[in-house]
Amino acid sequence: MLKFGGTSVSSAANWKNIADVLRERLAEGLRPLVVHSALSGITDRLEQLLSLAISNDWAPVMDQIEQRHRDLARDLGVIPSPDLEEQFKRLRQIASGVALVGEVSERLRARVLAQGELMATRLGAAFLATQGLDVQWIDARTVLKSEPRAHASLRASYLSATCAYEPDHLLQQRWSSSGSVWISQGFIASDEKGETVLLGRGGSDTSASYFAAKLQACRLEIWTDVPGMFSANPRAVPAARLLRSLEYDEAQEIASSGAKVLHPRCVMPVKQYGIPLHVFATQTPKLEGTVITAHGGNVAAQVKAVTMKRNITLVTMETVGMWHSVGFLADAFKVFKDHGLSIDLVSTSETNVTVSLDPAANSMDKATMDGLILDLGRICRVELIGPCAAVSLVGRNIRAILHRLGEALELFEEQKIYLVTQAANDLNITFVIDEDQGDRLVARLHEIAIRKMTADRVLGPTWEELYSPIGKVRGTEGQWWHQRREELLALGREHGAAFVYDRSTLQSRAEALQALPGIDAVFYALKANWHPDILRLFHDQGLGFECVSQREVEHVLNILPDIDRRRILFTPNFAPRSEYAWALQQGIVLTLDNLYPLKAWPNLFTGREIFIRIDTGHGRGHHDKVRTAGVHSKFGVPMFELDELESLVESSGVTVIGLHAHAGSGVFNVDNWASIGTTLATLARRLKSVRIVDLGGGLGVPERLGQPGIVLADFAAMIEALRAAYPGLALWIEPGRYLVAEAGVLLAQVTQLKGKGEVHYIGVATGMNSLIRPALYGAHHEILNLSRLEEAPTEIVNVVGPICESGDVLGAERLLPPSEEGDVLLIATAGAYGRAMSSCYNLREPAREFMI
Repeated sequence: MLKFGGTSVSSAANWKNIADVLRERLAEGLRPLVVHSALSGITDRLEQLLSLAISNDWAPVMDQIEQRHRDLARDLGVIPSPDLEEQFKRLRQIASGVALVGEVSERLRARVLAQGELMATRLGAAFLATQGLDVQWIDARTVLKSEPRAHASLRASYLSATCAYEPDHLLQQRWSSSGSVWISQGFIASDEKGETVLLGRGGSDTSASYFAAKLQACRLEIWTDVPGMFSANPRAVPAARLLRSLEYDEAQEIASSGAKVLHPRCVMPVKQYGIPLHVFATQTPKLEGTVITAHGGNVAAQVKAVTMKRNITLVTMETVGMWHSVGFLADAFKVFKDHGLSIDLVSTSETNVTVSLDPAANSMDKATMDGLILDLGRICRVELIGPCAAVSLVGRNIRAILHRLGEALELFEEQKIYLVTQAANDLNITFVIDEDQGDRLVARLHEIAIRKMTADRVLGPTWEELYSPIGKVRGTEGQWWHQRREELLALGREHGAAFVYDRSTLQSRAEALQALPGIDAVFYALKANWHPDILRLFHDQGLGFECVSQREVEHVLNILPDIDRRRILFTPNFAPRSEYAWALQQGIVLTLDNLYPLKAWPNLFTGREIFIRIDTGHGRGHHDKVRTAGVHSKFGVPMFELDELESLVESSGVTVIGLHAHAGSGVFNVDNWASIGTTLATLARRLKSVRIVDLGGGLGVPERLGQPGIVLADFAAMIEALRAAYPGLALWIEPGRYLVAEAGVLLAQVTQLKGKGEVHYIGVATGMNSLIRPALYGAHHEILNLSRLEEAPTEIVNVVGPICESGDVLGAERLLPPSEEGDVLLIATAGAYGRAMSSCYNLREPAREFMI
């Protein structure tokens, strides 16, 4: 039994691989049955077709659907069959009918969405026939029959059906008598009336599992776009490792917790009949993949995967009436049942019950949720929280190793955790947090909880090992340091270690921010990098400077003695009185970030104009140490002190001309600054003298090559919206890392090579004395062997420095080509908080700096 997903069947190259796989199975003496999905994106197009048909705007979408299939037919070298042509015609007729009646029933929706699989399998069967295979096409609806379900809604009956899958001996006899390759559809079945029903999104996996159980297949093979199940999403965590073998329950838990490789419902049928389940990649059919059986995997207590589900909604129900109240949960859960909502996670206390709703399992439109809140409100106080992410540590015997997860659990110290559950089957522990923190948390948890275990039979090669030999070098070609490789190699060989900054990259970043419509001033956060040439360049570009110490201000004045003092923004934190007095004397824009100066030294500020830094209450960023808002952060005046702030401003005779807030660093969602701007603009109405809102910085910089950064167009649109909403206020920003990080690299020459069994180390000429971010934040910096960019990376190594600390690791488990003493390694994205945070620890001088 072989199932191929939508991506797998959408190209001629993949269909050639499919044909080769089928020949191999036939050569083994097996009789293959192929089930596959619609072409990628077609189900969404069919949904769009129905939506637009109501307003009679469906024709362009139908043209796209038809053309997509004709294009693939051309690439496959086949002519669309009369049956396929009839399907195109029928879809147009249905769309025209919907335009006349102006509505779409669930019955009709199921019929239309089923056409994706029916059309695709017509093309697949035709192509396989041209490859010399004896192919029999069969309609899955004649084999898979849905089961009636008590209390199921009409929508669920048609669009999320389930089928019986007991062994069908007559079907086995019928299909085993032929040496043909059978091809059928995933996702679709029929009910007792013969009408088309669907098995829900991801239903092709489930269809294949049903077929496998009914036919008592020797194995089920799921062919997708990744070669198996991994210890994390490999596209987000390149160090994720292939899970060679798993038990059924483990695989189902990983799939249920957010992995997209398998649909959770496909596991139970094969588990019940002991059918091995294999996961392979269609694009790379020779890779080993994952095998799932009753006795696979490793029974030792171990975390095997870190997974995440997005867009989770929490429903929290609170009332003192539930304490020792018989039947409260039954009453509450009945409300969810009446609204057709399936609950995922549950957490209870004496006065509160919180549950999660997964959009993958529920239709959560506004009408449904409004009705739910209304009905629950009759028995308790209700609050919706979201969007959230459910992050899970999945493995075997989790309770037995909680004591070993201490370092991983410390990552949650600065997270807002809404719910924690530990599975009754001891296969996972799940944390529900704010969605915007999910990706980074998964990466850090994976780094800590799933270590390189050389003797482990479950953990296979990393995603990078499997796929980087081709893509790694190509991914560097657009980088400035790739173009200036020879200059960098010369500097690395001459100095052993060097920070190098690219002038053109710095200039282009400054120009891009200065060009943003709606921004009145850009202040560079000097703490990121105070190299004199960088300051001169930014000054010439029209940027101001945000400083956090008197010495930083003096540094700017020394480099730029003629600078207008109003282009310097001074934001000290717990500094002595003398620094505030000095700044006021210099005529520099001064920011207070707590009330103490106004309470203790009011006369210092009488008649002065100042900024106030506000703590908006919610920190953001890639690590708890860079989140600069919330009760655990030392920065800013908290919102609950605003009344006292107003009183102190009035009594001291100071004029507040600006409000400032900074939530943290490494933020990619522009909603962060929209929220800050709205909050500060609202506060400005209380402090009538405010004319400037400083949104802070924190614009995110990608940690890995190929990752998207913050979209400046989205940022600009957000700024425009703020300006339109609050036209009387000037808007400032104060980026630091965004301007300089990607313009800088750290070069380090290889000094020694070392191996401890299968763990390999590359020692380099500098370490945490030059770049402390990996040790301090767990930050990720791409590392490449600049001397061997053209060579395929084949070795997993730890890149370490010469400092006498176990934390002196610049990169753990990195994939590099075989390296030698004297090679020059390049550590990317090192232009910010590199030399600025360096030290002479161990009396080793940090790397020198160069501008090119």
